[in-house]
Amino acid sequence: MLIKDVKGNELLDLFKVDESQADNVYSPITHCLAVVKAGDDYLLGWNKYRQEWEIFGGCREEGESIRECINRECEEELGIKGCEFSFLGIMSFKLAPGYFNPGWHCEFGGLYGISLPAQAVKDIEVYRTDREEVEKLAFYSDVKDKEPIAVIDEYLLKSWCG
Repeated sequence: MLIKDVKGNELLDLFKVDESQADNVYSPITHCLAVVKAGDDYLLGWNKYRQEWEIFGGCREEGESIRECINRECEEELGIKGCEFSFLGIMSFKLAPGYFNPGWHCEFGGLYGISLPAQAVKDIEVYRTDREEVEKLAFYSDVKDKEPIAVIDEYLLKSWCG
C-alpha cells in the first residue's frame, strides 16, 4: 500500500505499462484520472460532493477505451478537446463502499498527464461544461496546506508526476 485516505480507500500500487496492453493485463479498469500541468503548477478542481480539491477524471462508460474516457472527462470537466495526453500508467486501488459500489472492492484506473500553458486556464473556465460536480478550479500552489486536497490525488502529484 502506498497511501490511505480518511475513508479507508487505499492506493495499492502504480504500474508503468504499455497503454495498448492495459485492458488485457489489468481488470477492471473502471476509471481514468488526468494530472494537468499548467505552466509550472498543477491544476485541481473543487469537487462539490466530496468537498475537496482533486485531479480530473471519472468513470469509464460501457464500450469506451481508457483513452476515450479521459478525453471525454477532460472535455466535460475542463472544456479541452483534441489534446495530447500522455499515458502514465495504471493505478491499483482497494476502495471503501461508496456511491458506485456497496462493498469493499479492488479496481484499477488509468492515469494520464497533460501539459498546458498557464494562460490556458482562462480558456478552460469558458469552455468547461461540468460545473455541477467540479465547481471551481485552482492551482495546487494556491490551495496546498490551506484547503482540503484529496490525499491520494496529492500523492499522485508529488510522487508520480512531480
